[in-house]
Amino acid sequence: MAAQGLKKTIVLKGIGVSPGVACGKAFPIDHRPITIPYIEISDRDFLEKEVARFIRALDSSTAELEAIKNKLDAEEGIGPLIIEAHVMILRDTGFIRSTIETIRKRGINAEWALELTLSRYRDVFGRMEDVYLKDRIRDVEDVVHRVLRHLLGAGGEAISDIKEEAIIVAHDLSPAETVQMKGKNILAFATDVGGKTSHTAIVARSLSIPAVVGLENITKKVRKEDKLIVDGTSGVVIVNPDQETVRRYEDKKRHYRILEEDFIKGAGLPAVTKDGRGIGVGANIEFVEEIPSAIYHGANGVGLFRTEFFYVNREQSPTEEEHYEHYRIVVENKDIKWATFRTFDLGGDKFISDPRLAEEMNPAMGLRAVRYCLREPDIFEVQLRGILRASAHGNTGIMIPMISGLEEILEVKKIIEKVKDNLRARRIPFNEGIKLGIMVEVPSAAMVADALAREVDFFSIGTNDLIQYSLAIDRVNEHVGYLYRPCHPAVLRLIRYVVEAGHRAGIKVAMCGEMAGDPFCTMLLLGLELDGLSMTPLAIPLVKRIIREATMEEAKKLVNHVMGFDRTDQIEEYIKDYMRRRFPDYCAVADVE
Repeated sequence: MAAQGLKKTIVLKGIGVSPGVACGKAFPIDHRPITIPYIEISDRDFLEKEVARFIRALDSSTAELEAIKNKLDAEEGIGPLIIEAHVMILRDTGFIRSTIETIRKRGINAEWALELTLSRYRDVFGRMEDVYLKDRIRDVEDVVHRVLRHLLGAGGEAISDIKEEAIIVAHDLSPAETVQMKGKNILAFATDVGGKTSHTAIVARSLSIPAVVGLENITKKVRKEDKLIVDGTSGVVIVNPDQETVRRYEDKKRHYRILEEDFIKGAGLPAVTKDGRGIGVGANIEFVEEIPSAIYHGANGVGLFRTEFFYVNREQSPTEEEHYEHYRIVVENKDIKWATFRTFDLGGDKFISDPRLAEEMNPAMGLRAVRYCLREPDIFEVQLRGILRASAHGNTGIMIPMISGLEEILEVKKIIEKVKDNLRARRIPFNEGIKLGIMVEVPSAAMVADALAREVDFFSIGTNDLIQYSLAIDRVNEHVGYLYRPCHPAVLRLIRYVVEAGHRAGIKVAMCGEMAGDPFCTMLLLGLELDGLSMTPLAIPLVKRIIREATMEEAKKLVNHVMGFDRTDQIEEYIKDYMRRRFPDYCAVADVE
């Protein structure tokens, strides 16, 4: 279908990472790869000049980031924190030492040495299983490219060149570029690469800028001044749409805004079904700066506080005092009714800044999470002491990831008792009745949920990994990603089994994976009788609204019906059709079709 003269309409499908709809003109940003020269240097004096040039580029890059940070409001949430994280990378002694040693030992120029340092970091992050941590390589890449621009005298940021309302199109956007969008005329952005857990995506959500990433080749299909529609909810970008398509999306945009305002007005209301079943709705966060957004969007508490970021880009793991002060900020917030801290889900070789790390054949099933904690209890105990001390200030829970069987949780409980004895001996207060729970994300844990339920106070089902392990797929592998389907009959049966086992033992069962925040799954999860759902803050208002307008009777009826299907596509089709009929207005803005 033609639009705007001879321009052809193109529909591109990517990953919607920040909801909303925007219509406007394209503003492509040229991020073509920098050509890096290779120069051999034999003279020692010239090598030291290369080292000095590298240090000057680091200083210039740091000053540039500090200037960006100073322009941001300290209350703007995650933006200043990400800029500070980039500054920390620039100041990281392992990062600096590795590059300088390469210059001197190999006798090469600073640019090539820096590229070799980046290559080593790519190897390290590439072996990480956790999607959030794997995506952190983009932060390192952004820092390296910033330094390279200064070494080569290349141009700076292009966001400042935008004077009129526009939609940014780029191969990728750095978090530092994204945080500068606030207050400018940026309607949306679309990129070739990226994922939901990238810092760029997180910033987009915090700024409420519609965004679609992972479009693969949008930069090759769009020219400056092309008309674009970006639907950050469904992950669709339309290039040069016809007038009828523009009208439909303008209607959807208005509809979305009206509903969004309506959802926010009721966000603070409890999530209670029409027939009286209350559901605890919490937020998944990793930074204390995200708490205001969680509260604004209606979170009752923090259902999952990821602590991994606390360990990244450090040469030494955090101290007890650092843990305590960090967690205390969360639990002392008067608007947070509870906070559940997940102990770090990292391998022992994944939080030290030195890139010379041991390689594992299969890091997804290697020495990580609770397995590492039990092997290195001294590090584990430091974090536990910090969480326990914070529990004196508010309703706090400890959640252990990657539990695969009874032996592990029994060993964890012994360590926790040891830590409690240490605090008692030091006369340091903590909540003696602090709740201990586990993430059910390994199929073996799901199958022995009845035994595990007798040893803990709650379960939280981590569907991201449970689905991955149950279906034997790598969810970040583009070749098998299509197999990652939450409504697979095996996954639903595992969830139901875990919930029933927990309830028989008298404990609550929540869910904290991506599935918990998918509005198309809300009725299904209600019918499976989960007690709580924890999700990204932006998903909370819509999920709570659906819960308030539903009944447990109809939700259970839905579950009983779909459990009779043997095929995933049958279940998906039935649920989507049901939700569109039952909640037509809400699903219109959340639709993925």
